[in-house]
Amino acid sequence: MSAEAPAFYFCLKHHTVEGEDGCKASDRLGPYPTQTAAEHALETVQERNESWDNDPDWNDDAPRS
Repeated sequence: MSAEAPAFYFCLKHHTVEGEDGCKASDRLGPYPTQTAAEHALETVQERNESWDNDPDWNDDAPRS
């Protein structure tokens, strides 16, 4: 029997990190592999959004290389 690593989620409702038994899925981001990664969930979302907004393959307004 192998134990799975714990998963961490960032609750959008309470702005806290929680385990699997936290708020409903629609109110949280994750799972993240570590508590630290979950703590930085909103920063990760912002970085990814900016990256995708500037990706010429997904943005008709961005210049293509």
